[in-house]
This record gives sequence, structure tokens and C-alpha cells, in this order.
Amino acid sequence: MNQPRLARIEDMPRVLELIQELATYEKEADAVEISTSDLENDGFGPNPKFTCFVCEVENRIEGIALVYPRYSTWKGEVLHLEDLIVSKASRGKGLGSQLLDAVVSYGNQRGVKRISWEVLDWNAPAIKFYESKGADVKRDWNVVHLDEQGIKNYINQI
Repeated sequence: MNQPRLARIEDMPRVLELIQELATYEKEADAVEISTSDLENDGFGPNPKFTCFVCEVENRIEGIALVYPRYSTWKGEVLHLEDLIVSKASRGKGLGSQLLDAVVSYGNQRGVKRISWEVLDWNAPAIKFYESKGADVKRDWNVVHLDEQGIKNYINQI
């Protein structure tokens, strides 16, 4: 097992497979709309929108962590961990810890004031993992989204 590394453009087909695996696990199998070319353009174009770390087992990517910068009006620059995914076949082998280590090290190097992410309230193994690493799972906060249709509906009302 290798240490995490920065993803390369040629890794994006496998990254998308892991994103789809996560969506299935989270009971949202049909929700993934992005394509490999979206990931390639958005992560490796002239203005990358995200940074992705990958972890390999026997030369196959079995885990990813995808992050991007955000800004807190209270703290300043923060880092958002969009997804930390380890394939079902490779869970329990330390990849999640290695990927989270890479994300926290990256955030520290950037001088961010916070690293934040969401976890589903029913995903007890993930919650236990994050808390074991010292993360504070904010159970009194609710995630608020406007999806694409919600944005259109909103715009039609103003």
C-alpha cells in the first residue's frame, strides 16, 4: 500500500467509479451527474476547482479525498473535504486514516483555520472514525442545499 499522492488527470475514471460507489452506499445511486471529463476539466484546467488525493493498493486506486477552498466570515480561509471514499474492498486497511492525514497536512500547509465536511447521521462507522481522529461532529447544525431545480425555482420567484 502506497502513501496518498495527488491525483493525476488519468486517475479521474477510477475516481468517478469510487464516487459512484459512495453514491450507491448512500442510497443515491442515480444522483451522480458528473462525468470523467467534468472531473478532468474541473480539477486540471487552468483554474482547478478542487484538489484530489488518491491512495493505491497494488497499483489500483482504492481511496480518494477531494477538497476545495472555502472562506469563513468568522475564521478566514478554510478547507472543505467534499468526500473521503475508500472502496468497500479496501476498508479497514488504514486508507481512510492515510487520506485524512494527507488532507489535514495539506490544510495545515495552506494555513487554513478549519477543515470541515459533512457525514450522514446514520453512517455510524464514519462518525466513529472521524471522532476517533479528534473531529467535532456538529449534531446541532443542519446542512442546507438548493439543488439545480431549487435554484431555478428560486430565480423564478424573484
